[in-house]
Amino acid sequence: MKLGLGLYRHMLKADNYRFARQAGCTHIVAHWTDYFAQDPTLPSTDAGRNWGVTFNQGIPWSRDDLIALRQGIEAEGLQLAAIENFDPSHWYDILLDGPERARQIALIKTNIRNAGAAGVPVIGYNFSIAGVWGHVRGPFARGDAETVAFLGPKGPAEKPIPNGEIWNMTYAREAPQGVIEPFPAEVLWDRLARFLREVVPVAEEANVRLALHPDDPPMPTLRGTPRLVNQPHLYRRVLDIVPSRCNAIELCMGSIQEMTEGDIYQTLEEYGRRDAIAYVHFRNVRGKVPEYYEVFLDEGDIDMMRALRTLHQVGYDGVLIPDHTPHMQCGAPWHAGMAYALGYMRAALRVIAGR
Repeated sequence: MKLGLGLYRHMLKADNYRFARQAGCTHIVAHWTDYFAQDPTLPSTDAGRNWGVTFNQGIPWSRDDLIALRQGIEAEGLQLAAIENFDPSHWYDILLDGPERARQIALIKTNIRNAGAAGVPVIGYNFSIAGVWGHVRGPFARGDAETVAFLGPKGPAEKPIPNGEIWNMTYAREAPQGVIEPFPAEVLWDRLARFLREVVPVAEEANVRLALHPDDPPMPTLRGTPRLVNQPHLYRRVLDIVPSRCNAIELCMGSIQEMTEGDIYQTLEEYGRRDAIAYVHFRNVRGKVPEYYEVFLDEGDIDMMRALRTLHQVGYDGVLIPDHTPHMQCGAPWHAGMAYALGYMRAALRVIAGR
């Protein structure tokens, strides 16, 4: 297994690559969509605050830009493991089944082809209307370390999503007044199936694995819209839509643990044995929906060493990243929190490997 670090778009720079290398990483997972502005952490969201604005409609990922990204990472002794998340302005009508769907399918296919040509092996994505929403920040981890929580009814009110917003980002400031109306989960499953049947063959040709993130938070609905993978067994349905190594899983351990059904260790074993896991978000939490807290790796409900042993036993040899971690009290709270997580993970991986 390989140790990696996820970096948001504004953090994709040499200093952070060197930080990752110094902490023992060999791989980088790069977010190519410019959300969170200059914040390195998952921000609080509510009915009035989202992740920002994106106006990249019709502008595909550039092969040359992706090559430059990969080469910059490699120049610091690391490898590019994945691009994480499609830009919401590239596929809002794929998610909503709107009038621009055909053009956006063509654009996503171009993104996949350009990623493959640039040497990107994996694209992680989240097929979601509401996206990652409703989290709050507070002193919820050990020693009052600042971290993220989802508080259900005690958190932000679940107001409907306004028109012009998808996946927690605004793509049309001048959208008509109104909201995304509720619709059945089966409709969203049908949209996912149509998407996969159209793009997985392109991914196979480009030698790129498409890896679906589970719902975060894994509620049955969020802001009136349905969710897809909010229980572990639902990944079976995803994989069965198009049986292919390029139809894979971005397995977020925190999200799986937050679910009300299933077992994290059985989930790792099942999908690891199927060689369905493209990469892992290595995160620990306390609690389950509708209320949970993201915590340090060694203080949550998951036995992280047992999880690593399970992955090792089924032959998983891919990348693990700490996708989020509590901040530590110092002048560089994100770096300190990540250094703590990466040190824990590096030591644990060496133990598992018998070194």
